[in-house]
Amino acid sequence: MSKLTDVPKRILIGRALRSDRLGETLLPKRIALPVFASDPLSSVAYAPGEVLLVLSIAGVTAYHFSPWIAVAVVVLMFTVVASYRQNVHAYPSGGGDYEVANTNLGPKAGLTVASALLVDYVLTVAVSISSGIENLGSAIPFVVEHKVLCAIGVIVLLTLMNLRGVKESGSLFAIPTYIFVAGVFTMIAWGAFRGLVLDDTMRAPTADYVIKPEHQGLAGFALVFLLLRAFSSGCAALTGVEAISNGVPAFRKPKSKNAATTLAAMGLLAVTMFCGIIALAAATDVRMAENPAKDLVHNGVPLGADYVQNPVISQVAEAVFGKGSFLFVILAAATALVLFLAANTAYNGFPLLGSILAQDRYLPRQLHTRGDRLAFSNGIVLLAGAAGLLVGIYGADSTRLIQLYIVGVFVSFTLSQTGMVRHWNRHLAAERDQAKRRHMIRSRAINAFGAFFTGLVLVVVLVTKFTHGAWVALLGMVIFYAVMTAIRKHYDRVAEEIAAPDGPSDDSVRPSRIHSVVLISKIHRPTLRALAYAKLMRSDSLEALSVNVDPEETKALRAEWERRGIDVPLKVLDSPYREITRPIIEYVKGLRKESPRDAVSVIIPEYVVGHWYEHLLHNQSALRLKGRLLFTPGIMVTSVPYQLQSSEAAKRRARRQQDWNAPGSVRRGPAQVRSKESSEPKG
Repeated sequence: MSKLTDVPKRILIGRALRSDRLGETLLPKRIALPVFASDPLSSVAYAPGEVLLVLSIAGVTAYHFSPWIAVAVVVLMFTVVASYRQNVHAYPSGGGDYEVANTNLGPKAGLTVASALLVDYVLTVAVSISSGIENLGSAIPFVVEHKVLCAIGVIVLLTLMNLRGVKESGSLFAIPTYIFVAGVFTMIAWGAFRGLVLDDTMRAPTADYVIKPEHQGLAGFALVFLLLRAFSSGCAALTGVEAISNGVPAFRKPKSKNAATTLAAMGLLAVTMFCGIIALAAATDVRMAENPAKDLVHNGVPLGADYVQNPVISQVAEAVFGKGSFLFVILAAATALVLFLAANTAYNGFPLLGSILAQDRYLPRQLHTRGDRLAFSNGIVLLAGAAGLLVGIYGADSTRLIQLYIVGVFVSFTLSQTGMVRHWNRHLAAERDQAKRRHMIRSRAINAFGAFFTGLVLVVVLVTKFTHGAWVALLGMVIFYAVMTAIRKHYDRVAEEIAAPDGPSDDSVRPSRIHSVVLISKIHRPTLRALAYAKLMRSDSLEALSVNVDPEETKALRAEWERRGIDVPLKVLDSPYREITRPIIEYVKGLRKESPRDAVSVIIPEYVVGHWYEHLLHNQSALRLKGRLLFTPGIMVTSVPYQLQSSEAAKRRARRQQDWNAPGSVRRGPAQVRSKESSEPKG
């Protein structure tokens, strides 16, 4: 099977890289920005719309609160960015929030943060790709009609791109991300110029629609609750900020400095774009509704089920650039593409965090292994599978998925910043240098404010979003926490059981005798080879063992055994129910019961075939028997392989494939070597 999949694997993900080339995969800041910050940068494509959707419940009059909500989101963004700049300097090893919480608050807090981040990464992929599909679907009807299929197709494509390696995928993603950022800034600048300088009237395509409010004239606690819910929806702009602190090892040196610079650039870009789109949405009279078919009215008539509500950024671009204009098309295409690529933040964060958790024995060890392209391939595949499942369950509906969003990220924000306060307290207790103490006190103040603010936002998110789907994210966190706790207990139990004792033990005491048993069904070359190997072992006792399933075959076996004069005793076990495995297991268990200090060596002759389909025809009994014997104490199982011609042919094919080189792939040695060789006289 490996030969069947080797060529497609090389085509899809490229040639394997040596471990000593890991340094070549490190990222400069210009590539690290789109790799780790594509999620918060792209969230400006849907976060402003989520704010307006919630405010629309109270009607269009509530839209005048949107600038204040944007200000609150900006303050929160700068707080989180400033706090995480402390993180990347204090903990540059790549553990991010998990390492901070685990080191300063204990393993339970660390595991809570890890569970929250894993859930958030899965949701990042599901939300980003679903939102991108919806943006693309406004132009291509086929995509809308097959949302789930198209979304899963994009997940598969992104998975393959990331399996090729972080640096290679980052280079591919950089261009559309920078085009998107440039397009949004161009739209904001041109919209501001048209509105403030030229005094043009810019109107969104929904400007003439009327919103039918679900709750008219909200006031008091109801209005406060609505504003808090709109604020929590706008906080989607902060998702992915923590990915940079988790990905510090992927940066070029100086790692911490480059990561902090990238973090600051990401925060500044995201905040400017978010505020600009909110301002232009207000200036162009964008209208959004949670249920546009019924709540958006034109000329007194609801728009109906056929109406497709375009995202805010699309409506603003149409008002500023004009529908169908070159810049409108470029921005629309870049928006859809960057929303797909926003999932790349999770594709880099999830596998790296999974690797650290696997190293700490909270996840399977396979997640700590790098693949052919030096990426954490198993983590990438696991993330893709979980996101694909979520997209299928929720029908690739970003409005439903986004209700599950941001709970996990604010859990990690709050616990991480609380852990950083503990970190600075511990260092201040031992530091005597006044300059360093002032720096630590300032850093502690930043982290303390970040912990308070993000904790407050977490409470708001839980209160306002719990019944709208946030409970699913909390359930996912609980499941991850329970599974990782169980995995850690298993690894700890296994490590305790297999630990080598300091003094003598039963495992180091030599068996008093070795009783070898060669399993045979008939006399052929594999049997003779197994018998010869067993004699070489010089066991204390040796016998051949067969099971009587067919009396005629057993009789023929005994006759052939005597005719050949094989000097090994043959024992035949009766099996009235035609079983093979059970009689052998019971027999070797009986040997162990008679002499508990003896070791029983079961020797099994096996064919080695060269084609995958031949495995279906041979060795099934041997596999079942070996599987059962593994659970029998004191039994040693030895396979004696006999290579058939098909396996020899396969070996030759593999050798030819290994020795084959593509044209131009083999180059001559260095210039000085060639000149030396050419100068030598020919014999």
